[in-house]
Parts: sequence; C-alpha cells; structure tokens
Amino acid sequence: MTIEQNLAERGITLPEAAAPVASYVPVVIAQGFAHVSGQLPFIDGKLVTGRLGEDVSLEDGTAAARACGLMILAQLKAAGLLERVERVVKLGAFVNSAASFTDQPKIANGASELMVEVFGEAGRHARSAVGVPVLPLGAAVEVDAVIALSSS
Repeated sequence: MTIEQNLAERGITLPEAAAPVASYVPVVIAQGFAHVSGQLPFIDGKLVTGRLGEDVSLEDGTAAARACGLMILAQLKAAGLLERVERVVKLGAFVNSAASFTDQPKIANGASELMVEVFGEAGRHARSAVGVPVLPLGAAVEVDAVIALSSS
C-alpha cells in the first residue's frame, strides 16, 4: 500500500503545503535525507496561536502538533518525496510555553503519533520537545523533521 493510499484509508487529508514566511525553503535534500523546515499548525486554514499553560489546553496543543505533522507530510508531498520516505529520523517540537508548563513531550506526541500512524515502525523517531517563550506569528507549536529517503 502506498502512503497516499494509507492516508486515504485512514481518512487523513493533507493540507496545502504552506509557503515560507521568510527567506528559506520548505525542504532541503542532502545526502539521502530530507530536512523539513519548521512547520506551523493550521487547522481548518487557521493558524493555532497562543501559549500552553496559559490560553491553550493540552488537548488543543496536541492537536496543533498533529497539524504541524500534517504540514510536514504536505511539504514532502509537494516536493515529490512522500512515497520515498524510508524512515522518520527525528522530529523537533517547539512549544510556546508558559514558564510553569512542563508537558512539552505530551504536546509533541501529536506529531509523533501521526508519524507512526502513517509510516508504521518506520515512523518511530528520535525527538526533541522544547518549551520556548514565543514562536513565529504567535503559533502555539512548531515542528521540524529529518526524514531518510529511499533512492527510488
């Protein structure tokens, strides 16, 4: 089964790949790896903003991280790489957090669990989950990725 077929079977629709908001490219391929720039969470076309531990719930933060994961997949698809994913190597999750908020790993699970859902064992990855005081455009979460690609 192709990744596209798996997504369809699971009822997962990818968003349109977002255009960069500054001077960078969404995906760079180097030595068999796709490095996907940090992706922001869009749900129903609207950016999820706010700070975990203040005005964004754990549930909404986890959904935002999943939305970032969907955007990572959308960027891979737009670059013609979705079917070449051999393994998700690493995700970096940045969580807009209040000083007292310590559940960044739970938030990052939104993206991590999506990768396993879509790629199975090849979706299991190394990860960072970091609390930060602010993200671009006031986003609640940002996630980037390193993906190993097959040669074909």
